[in-house]
Amino acid sequence: MAGDINEQLEMLRAKIAGINQRFESPPPAREPVQYDVSDALPGTEVETPQGKHWETETHHAAHRYHGSASVGELADLPRDLFRDISNGEVRDAGPAEWAFLDTETTGLAGGAGTFAFLIGVGRITPDGFRVRQFFLREPGEEPSVLAALAAHLEPFRVLVTYNGKAYDQPLLETRYRLTRARPPFARMDHLDLLYTARRLWKLRLESCRLVEIESRILGIERQDDVPGSLIPSLYFDYLRTGRAARLASVFSHNVSDILTLACLCGIAPRAFVPAREAAAGLHGAEMVGVARWCRQMGDEARALDLFRAAIERGLNDDLLFRTLWDAAALEKKLGQIAAAVATWRELAGVRNPFRAQALEELAKHFEHREGNPAAALEFTLAALNHESAPALARRRERLEKKLAKRAGGGLL
Repeated sequence: MAGDINEQLEMLRAKIAGINQRFESPPPAREPVQYDVSDALPGTEVETPQGKHWETETHHAAHRYHGSASVGELADLPRDLFRDISNGEVRDAGPAEWAFLDTETTGLAGGAGTFAFLIGVGRITPDGFRVRQFFLREPGEEPSVLAALAAHLEPFRVLVTYNGKAYDQPLLETRYRLTRARPPFARMDHLDLLYTARRLWKLRLESCRLVEIESRILGIERQDDVPGSLIPSLYFDYLRTGRAARLASVFSHNVSDILTLACLCGIAPRAFVPAREAAAGLHGAEMVGVARWCRQMGDEARALDLFRAAIERGLNDDLLFRTLWDAAALEKKLGQIAAAVATWRELAGVRNPFRAQALEELAKHFEHREGNPAAALEFTLAALNHESAPALARRRERLEKKLAKRAGGGLL
C-alpha cells in the first residue's frame, strides 16, 4: 500500500517538475517576419527623412469609362463646381487642384490605436486619372508615409472625400500629431461628397454607401471585391505572416472607391446648379432632394418648381404625399393661394398621412380668407373624423359659436 502511494507521489513530482521546466524555459525564438511586398504589390520603395515605405500608382486613361462616367470628361469640370453645394465654403479651383482621398484603416472605431495602413490620393490629369497609394509595410513606417502624403498634397487646394470630415481627416490629423508632425489639411478646402449624395439620393436609394451609389448610379458591379469589414483582418494577417498577396484586393478596392468618388463629382454637384435645365435628367426622388436643399438655402421659388416637376415625373405614394404637402406650404408662403387650395383639396380627397392637416388648412382658408365659416366648419368636422386633436376641437367650438351668433342675429 505504502509502495503505491510513493509511486504516485513520484509521478506527481515528475509532472510538476515538467510544468515548472516548461514555464522557466524561454519560448523558442521565432524567426522575424519578412515584409517583402514587391511580388504581390507592384510599386517602389520610397525613402523620406522619416524612413521608408511603399508606394504604388494606378493610371486610368482619359478614353476609358468607369461605368457610365467618362474618365476624360473629369478634366473639363468647371472651377466653380463645388460652390453651390458647399454654400461658398469651397473656393473655386480647377480640377487639377482637387485631391480625392480615401483611407483603409485597422478599424472603424477610431481612437489612438487606429491608424491608416493604406492612403490613396486620386488626381485629375491631362491624360486621365491617377491614384497614388501610400502603404505601411509595417506600423513603424507611419512617419514616412505621413511625410510623403503631406508632400504629395502640396499642389492641391481642395480635398474631396466621402465621409472624410467625420472619419478620414480626423483620423489622419490624430496620426500626424502622435508622430509630432503638422497635418497638411488646414490650408485646403474640404468637400465631403457624402452630404451632397444624401441630399440627392437618400429618397431614391436604400443606402447612400459608396458601393451602393456606384452600382445604382454608375452601373458598376464590382467583381471579387473585398468587403470593407474584412480589410482590417487582412492587414493583421499580413503583419503576422508577411504574405501580401491577399492585400492586392484591398489596394484595388481603395482605387475603385477613389475613382468612383471622382466620377460622382461629375454628376452629383451639377444637380444643384441654379440653372433650371440642370435638373432635367433627374429622377423624381432626386428632384425632391434638390428641392429640399433649395428650400433650406432660401431659394423657395426654385424649390417649388422642383417639387412640382417631381410630382409630374412620378413618385411613390409616401414621397408623393409628403411632396404635395411641402409644395402646398411653399405655394401658401409665396402667395399662390389658389394653387395651395387645389393641393390641399388633392390631399384631403384620399387617405394619406397629411389628410387631416390638409383639411385643417382648408378650414383656415375658408374661415379667414373666404369668410365662410360654414365651409370652414365642414372641413373642420372632416378633419376631426381623421384626427381628434385639441386644436381642431377648439376650432369646431369657435366656428359653431360664430355660426350660432350669425343665425341668432338673423332672427332679430
